[in-house]
Amino acid sequence: MADYEHQIIPKETALQALNTIIQLHFEKTLEKKRAVDLQKKELWKLFSVLFFPFSGSCFAAQVQSPRLQCRHCWIPIGLLSLAHIIFYVSVAQTLRCINGFKYQRRCHKLTLGLATERLRQMKMRVSRNIDGDESGAEEFEIHYQEPPESYFGKFKRNWALHFGFLILIYGFMVSSSVVLLCF
Repeated sequence: MADYEHQIIPKETALQALNTIIQLHFEKTLEKKRAVDLQKKELWKLFSVLFFPFSGSCFAAQVQSPRLQCRHCWIPIGLLSLAHIIFYVSVAQTLRCINGFKYQRRCHKLTLGLATERLRQMKMRVSRNIDGDESGAEEFEIHYQEPPESYFGKFKRNWALHFGFLILIYGFMVSSSVVLLCF
């Protein structure tokens, strides 16, 4: 076991391995960014194409209907509540995907930064011709990096912001329905 840990590897092989690691994590970082952008577009589509037009049509129906009275206000409120529940589940799923992609992207960025720093150090040693032509295996071994626990606070704030906004919209819609039908 001790022989494996101190295995001698040519510098060229170590540099190639680090370049491969850097390229892989750079591509993964870009892939995760594209995935986050796609999920954000999906979330915007949920808001603009499905949710707001449905809510607007419910309000238009309430305003234009001469037969709806105060005792019927549970019908539009029930429809709006059902729409909100379905929408909340959709938003929760989309946010879960976005946060997962952001977490993975952060891990790849941290690993990319570590590999880049290690490559820079090795190139400086090679340019100064330190260690001769050989390097230890631990020189280019890069472990997958994960952010600290405090990083998860960012996701909690994101969830709180989105669901606070949705609850505010729900309260406004219910109170507007009551005002439109009862006063």
